[in-house]
Amino acid sequence: MPGETVVEEQQNIPSVESPTATAVALYPLKREWTWWYLNDERNKSWEERLKKVYTFKSVPEFWALYDAIRPPSGLNAMCDYNVFRDNIQPMWEVPENAKGGRWLVTIEKGRPAEMVDTIWLEILMALIGEQFGEDMDSICGLVCNVRGKGSKISVWTKDCNDDDANMRIGQVLKRKLLDADVPKMIQKPLFDILRYEDHESCQKKIGSVVKSKLSISWNDEAV
Repeated sequence: MPGETVVEEQQNIPSVESPTATAVALYPLKREWTWWYLNDERNKSWEERLKKVYTFKSVPEFWALYDAIRPPSGLNAMCDYNVFRDNIQPMWEVPENAKGGRWLVTIEKGRPAEMVDTIWLEILMALIGEQFGEDMDSICGLVCNVRGKGSKISVWTKDCNDDDANMRIGQVLKRKLLDADVPKMIQKPLFDILRYEDHESCQKKIGSVVKSKLSISWNDEAV
């Protein structure tokens, strides 16, 4: 599979057999999605750490890639996974993201490792399965930040001021996470509050907290 050696080099990931052309043709996705990996080599620049792993266009390609690489819980702290659509780069600065924001799910330190994997896969399948309906064009991609003090998973959208679209996206996220089939060691719900933050505030923050533009509680419609 093209690009697999990038992640193999960093994470000792096994090789992947590419799906047949017939399988790819039978189960195409509506959009192309690119999987990116940010390694933990802190002595290098952010751009040098970011690697494009693979662009998948079909269901078989997605599962071949997903089954071959480590889940988020298997990454070292300070590593990221990013999956973005249609050649959008996973950076704040690019035009598609510059005026956007993110729905944020926080996984606190001490929660089962499988929790971050469950949330990541549940949202990822919703994205590539076009389950956000008319608001799919408002979504740029999905990010998982693996950190020692607690990991974060976020859905990036292109316009932080489009409250209607962003709230609809947040409500779909809520339903998907509340309905997720989770391992027995994980106690539901998978989140307390989903928070929407704009990228500009995240970049300029002084402390660890960014004021939310929108938020949704697991047991309430909106906060």
